[in-house]
Amino acid sequence: MAKRIIRKVAVIGSGIMGSGIACHFANIGLDVLLLDIVPRELNEKEKAKGLTLEHKVVRNRMVNDSLTAALKSKPSPIYHTAFAKRITTGNLEDDIAKVKDVDWIIEVVVERLDIKQQVFENLEKHRTPGTLITSNTSGIPIHFMSEGRSEDFQKHFCGTHFFNPARYLKLFEIIPGPKTDQSVLDFLNNYGEQYLGKTSVVAKDTPAFIGNRIGIFSIMSLFHAVKEMGLTVEEVDKLTGPVIGRPKSATFRTVDVVGLDTLVHVANGIAQNCPKDERKELFALPDFINTMMENKWLGSKTGQGFYKKTKNAEGKTEILSLDLDTLEYRPNKRAKFATLELTKTIDNVADRFKVLVGGKDSAGEFYRKSFAHLFAYVQNRIPEITDELYKIDDAMKAGFGWEHGPFQIWDAIGVEKGIELMKAEGLDVASWVTEMIASGSTTFYTVKEGATHFYDIPSKAQTKVPGQDAFIILDNIRKQTEVYKNSGVSVQDLGDGILNVEFRSKMNTIGGDVLAGLNKAIDLAEKDFAGLVVGNQGPNFSVGANIGMIFMMAVEQEYDELNMAIKYFQDTMMRMRYSAIPTVSAAHGMTLGGGCELSLHADKVVAAAETYIGLVEFGVGVIPGGGGSKEMALRASDTFRKGDVELNVLQEHFLTIGMAKVSTSAYEAYDTGILQKGKDIVVVNKDRQIATAKAHAKIMADAGYTQPVKRNDVLVLGKQALGMFLVGTDSMEASHYISEHDKKIADKLAYVMAGGDLSEPTQVSEQYLLDLEREAFLSLTTERKTLERIEHMLKRGKPLRN
Repeated sequence: MAKRIIRKVAVIGSGIMGSGIACHFANIGLDVLLLDIVPRELNEKEKAKGLTLEHKVVRNRMVNDSLTAALKSKPSPIYHTAFAKRITTGNLEDDIAKVKDVDWIIEVVVERLDIKQQVFENLEKHRTPGTLITSNTSGIPIHFMSEGRSEDFQKHFCGTHFFNPARYLKLFEIIPGPKTDQSVLDFLNNYGEQYLGKTSVVAKDTPAFIGNRIGIFSIMSLFHAVKEMGLTVEEVDKLTGPVIGRPKSATFRTVDVVGLDTLVHVANGIAQNCPKDERKELFALPDFINTMMENKWLGSKTGQGFYKKTKNAEGKTEILSLDLDTLEYRPNKRAKFATLELTKTIDNVADRFKVLVGGKDSAGEFYRKSFAHLFAYVQNRIPEITDELYKIDDAMKAGFGWEHGPFQIWDAIGVEKGIELMKAEGLDVASWVTEMIASGSTTFYTVKEGATHFYDIPSKAQTKVPGQDAFIILDNIRKQTEVYKNSGVSVQDLGDGILNVEFRSKMNTIGGDVLAGLNKAIDLAEKDFAGLVVGNQGPNFSVGANIGMIFMMAVEQEYDELNMAIKYFQDTMMRMRYSAIPTVSAAHGMTLGGGCELSLHADKVVAAAETYIGLVEFGVGVIPGGGGSKEMALRASDTFRKGDVELNVLQEHFLTIGMAKVSTSAYEAYDTGILQKGKDIVVVNKDRQIATAKAHAKIMADAGYTQPVKRNDVLVLGKQALGMFLVGTDSMEASHYISEHDKKIADKLAYVMAGGDLSEPTQVSEQYLLDLEREAFLSLTTERKTLERIEHMLKRGKPLRN
């Protein structure tokens, strides 16, 4: 098979989905041609300007307006605003011939078969043979769309279903047509994983494919159960959110965000096109859904759905909830269940499921009923929608944000217990499940030699899930490869001489146990290994240092102990930089405060594209105290040597801390100086991150890594810079942009980054700056306003981080 390289992509259709897909291809570095239809009439602005329908601005209005709206949306579809320049816009009349120069054409037009067929007929006139051509349809059968097209077209045609928003949701369903070449499917499967950062799932050409078939069933099942069990909207969202590893938006808030009309469209499609579905009655819309549709209560897009944002008599924003019995909005009611209280001390979501289905209250009844119906439904979708059960779990995790797929939940509860729940609801057990148990397999999944295996129905044996060779799954290897652990970390041998330090504290906060674990890991690596990775596979790398302890020490005025704790943090960060082995940070998700400082001191950062990294200490009334303030001064100093204007560069680094800037992607972190071009790298597929970080640690070790010499040549500007900063903070306070306390924090930071009040620019050591930083940090903890800020955060239940 000839090697296929994707250099340029054409996206046909610039709606929310099309623009989102175009942006994500631009995110990974490709040139994108985005085309849409030509308007048939002028709008008022165009008439006022005297434009005609033949003017290029008018002819490209649809595509340009759509792309502009997408780029302004929150969260952003693009990693960096500069990446939008990779997208060229045009229209389907003037520019369609340009598709001859692309390597992949993706159709994302309206969900009507006749329109899609017309588009494909037109595209084939200009498409170069061998070019990939796919449809992003969410439900139209793939085999209908390619009818009447050439053999080459059909050979290279299939469905490629992205989930919205394309940047953030990882599911990439690939749906073969009747004549799709296997090499095309293999290529797209790998391309989705390696380049687009997706979880690729090859699905069968059935209505709604895999993700939406199971996801919409799950939601529709809840719609019917909520009335049957007398639960409120808030109660269902409480039961179906983070407590079971689902997004915070849970069920009804998710529907509001996605749009009720979108859900109804897919549900109706399944109801009409799946006559043999044993639960087809569940896809019929309940009366309250029909009423909401008639009233245009579609969610966020219409201003109200299951929730409604309004202003109360005092003018404050208030969220109202829909009463499903009266269909009137009322104030939110707090949902509370005794069963959920039992799970508060269980951090591992998988360990909660047995407790939840054993609950004696209405929550326990809800879980027993909903899981029983979910298990019964997914067991019967094999082999209808897929032959392999792991694909259903992959689709639900990647497309709907579930931490565990249906079969993984069933495993966590126990296969026999799941069957018991189903029988209690009068639901039949599929013959293949009974046969699985009879064959000696008591779980759907097993882990062997660090790899996940699944029960393969045809062979009646546990089979390795394909595609894992590029991944390191810490959950799979931890028990076998752990060389050290304490209450805060687990240290594993990744092989090839590389260790990994995995934070295991709550929200991966950095406290004394984590610092002790980091130091132990460096000791072990320097003695018997070649390199060290700091990485985990939780939702976030680290939300920062645990400031609960700092707060208590400050309240008790135990400043000697606090000084020692801060110095221990600083010393550990310096060990990361000046150890005898290469250190790599695998930053991802929230990498804040102390988590950011750790990354600043690693030899290399292998960041996931979705990394939100920054020094946020100002928010709790202090400055970065774990080397972050020192490091930004050092990085500014290194830039001075390249001839930049010194004060301007230092001011930019000062503002990065002073404004608590947090990047909205890893690529933005290059702008703030947190990541460094030429040293730190970004990976799009987070699943590959630990393996990539390990590879880079090994490369550095194999190249002959030498322990760095401590820096004594950091150029600080002294009074020259300090004066500039103090004038600025005085002005900001006088203009009421910052408070008196904010000015105190900013002035302390200014003193550190200027290197104190030295009379002239001077070269100093890192330790000199660390001492200034620690002194400033400690002095701020004596401020009443700082303690009030921290206490306020604690009372609100905010993450304890700096």
